[in-house]
This record gives sequence, structure tokens and C-alpha cells, in this order.
Amino acid sequence: MAYGLQFVNNSGVVTLDSEFARLVVIESGDYIPNSDGGLTSIVSFAQAITTPEPPLIFARPTTEAGTAAISSVQIYGTPGAWTGFSVRTRSVDYLQPRGKWFAAAFEARAVAAYGMRLWDGAGKLLFDTGTPCAVFTAAFQTWTYRFTQQLAIGNSNFFSVSNPFPESDYMLINNFGMSLVAGNNPGRLLTSLWDFPNKTLYAVTTSTANPNSMNLPALFARMVV
Repeated sequence: MAYGLQFVNNSGVVTLDSEFARLVVIESGDYIPNSDGGLTSIVSFAQAITTPEPPLIFARPTTEAGTAAISSVQIYGTPGAWTGFSVRTRSVDYLQPRGKWFAAAFEARAVAAYGMRLWDGAGKLLFDTGTPCAVFTAAFQTWTYRFTQQLAIGNSNFFSVSNPFPESDYMLINNFGMSLVAGNNPGRLLTSLWDFPNKTLYAVTTSTANPNSMNLPALFARMVV
């Protein structure tokens, strides 16, 4: 950088810079089953998130004796005014949607009563003492096909990762809200399954034309206060 402010930690990693935004936690909370007969959780932000692109939503189901599912992810709002999101469990055979979440973006929100704020050259707020940051901790992209479940609407392919999932971290769910390419127009509905007793993370793809492949990464992060 030619001028401005920069912090470097003991490992030589830039942790704060007046030219580049860090991933900032805008809001966090709990999600609970509150719609669709307990199958869906709808979360409303305390105030709209004003980023042009949707905020990054990270979620972590509550650890229970069973398997939790995160499916049918939707983010509500429009560019500059994102108002909330929703997640759904897979069916009544899985745990109800219940856990913790945080929304993050590459810009800060002015919330601290005292401390320090940092803007870039265009006047974008990059840092506020009152907003924690988020750091990525793990990425799983090597999925192994396990089995296929036949359904009336097609079939579901189950894929797993070999590493035990980090129960204390949160998974990015924006990408798991997308449909994957399949042999038909609707694509493959994607669900993440958290098998707590066996500490196994599954990705489940459902379609009438369902390839036995899965390459979308599962990204994990945690809040740093």
C-alpha cells in the first residue's frame, strides 16, 4: 500500500488494512423452527444489510442426537437492503432447523460508541471497533459417493467427506442454496446433512437426472471477537 494504515500480526499476516476490507460479522443470532409446521426457520435481520451483494450467511446446527439438515436456503431482500434468510430441514425424519448463525460482509457497520473506525479512499467503512471479524477455518471439496436413495420425485445421491466436521465452526450456506447442474432444467436440489452421532458431513443432491459427482466446496468459518 502507498499510504494509510496497516496492522500485521506476529506471523506476518496483514490483519487490517486501509485499502482492503476484512470479512466482518454484521449480525448474529439463533435460528429456530418457526414456519412450515416446524420444518422451516425464517430469520429477520435486526436492520437491513446494505451491501450490494447478499451477505454471506454462516450456520451451525445445534449438536443433538440425530442428523440435522440445511436445505432450501433463501436470502430475502434486494441489493442494498437484505432483510433476512430462511433454511429448511430435509423432512420430518431429520432434526428441526435449530442452531446459530452469523451474517458477514466485506464492509463494517458503525456500531461502536468509542474506539476506532477505518475507511478506504472511497469512503467505504472497513473497520469498526464494535464489529467482530470472521476467519475461514476449513474447506472440504473431496466428496466420496456413498449411496443412492430412491424417491417418488427422483433420487438422492449421498456424498460425504472423510474429515470430521468442525462442530464449533459455522458453514457457509449461500452456495448450498444453489441448484447444481443436472441432466434436466431444474437441476439438483442440494442439502447438507450433519450426522452428529457419526461426526460425518454429507452433501445430498436430489433430481430426476442425478450424476454421481459432487465438487462444490463446504467452507467453514468462525467469529473472532
